This record gives sequence, C-alpha cells and structure tokens, in this order.
Amino acid sequence: MLGYSFEVRKGNADEIAPSHLNGNETAVFLALQKAEELKSTLQQNELLITSDTEVWKGSRRFGKPQDLDESKAMLRELSGASHQVISGVCLCDLKRTKSLSVTTNVFFKTLSEEEIEHYVSEYKPLDKAGAYGIQEWIGLVGIERIEGSYFNVVGLPVFELAEMLKNWTEK
Repeated sequence: MLGYSFEVRKGNADEIAPSHLNGNETAVFLALQKAEELKSTLQQNELLITSDTEVWKGSRRFGKPQDLDESKAMLRELSGASHQVISGVCLCDLKRTKSLSVTTNVFFKTLSEEEIEHYVSEYKPLDKAGAYGIQEWIGLVGIERIEGSYFNVVGLPVFELAEMLKNWTEK
C-alpha cells in the first residue's frame, strides 16, 4: 500500500528477550535480533525491515499462546481492561541500523465466555501476541477503542515506518 516493492525473507530468530526489559525495550530488542539474523542476506542497495509486536498489560508480557486454553486465559485477562500493543521496527542496510518503538493503548470491553469461546474456536489465536487480531471478529465486537495506531495493533506501525523510510532515503 505504501508503493514499495519488497520480498519476504523469513528467519528463525526466537522471540525470547531478557526478562528485565520493559515493553518498548523488548519489542526493539527482538526487531534488532531479527535484523541481525538476516543482515547477512543483504545485497548492496537493499534495505531490511524487521519488526516485532508485543502485547503488555502492566508489567506482564503476553506472547503467542501455546494452546487454545492459554488463548482463552489471555483473553479473559485482557477482557474489561486496557493493555498496550508495542511494536519495535528496525531498518538496516549494510552500513547502518535504525530502530524505534510505537505504543498503542487498546481497551477491551468485558468479553463473555461465549465470545471468548467463539473467537478461539473460529479464528487462529495461536500465532498472535495476546491471542487476538484486531482485524478479526474480536476487534469488531470486543475492542471499545484504541489510542494510537490501528496498524500498529495489526502488527506494523505503517505511518511510522513510512516516516522512517522517507528519512532513510533523504540521507
């Protein structure tokens, strides 16, 4: 949608961060870790974009759930409360690396047990931090409001990425 041609390169970086890092530090740490893993695949004049999106409620990190029971437990804990979705984005080429983090506050209504069961059984919560995708059914019926970037909650803060890309090419 931004008008750039790109190629997806998949790495195998784990999503483990030191436990003393806060949400912003964790998201940037993981985006940088992904960049370090893939940097050796870069050719001259190529730009690598890596990112990581995290869900945090207070000081607790909600990663990707291991199973459907953990998905339900996460959604119950996020229900009726606010949490933060934090993305770390990293741009690098063969000479330099830049990174940033973006935070969006998300406010869930109190979800019924039936809504949680429906979402977990009909959608794919296991590949999503916090066990949900705002662009799916639960975002339509469960999220009262957000403060910040919708695209950040989807998984990539596109506005901020566009600004980074513009500033990158201007230098």
